[in-house]
Amino acid sequence: PKGTMAFAGKYEFEGDENYDAFVQKIGLPSDKVEMGRNCKIVTEVVQNGNDFTWTQHFPGGRTTTNSFTVGKEADMETMGGKKFKATVKMEDGKLVADFPNYHHTAEISGGKLVEISTCSGVVYKRTSKKIA
Repeated sequence: PKGTMAFAGKYEFEGDENYDAFVQKIGLPSDKVEMGRNCKIVTEVVQNGNDFTWTQHFPGGRTTTNSFTVGKEADMETMGGKKFKATVKMEDGKLVADFPNYHHTAEISGGKLVEISTCSGVVYKRTSKKIA
């Protein structure tokens, strides 16, 4: 199937759009807002068929890891550190997840990892370039 292993790799933050408006909408605490601004997050994706391990490495050594299987409920953590259950779906080669207060998609486009989160009409887009 199209895009089965397309996500595997390491990606480094390249740029984003609407960061401030989005983090205000989702209620991210101000210390986390500053920490995340233009943060050189490295996203590491390990994919084995429908099983994914999605790790974000933050400068300073902090990491967040979400492991999930497409179509099955999994324990997840938001960018604000909230834990919840969600089912990630695959639609048109995009991974789609509904977080408690936003809708998130991830896709590989032009060799880059493009993540889009939408909350109350605010669209946050983050682009990361492949480094490994």
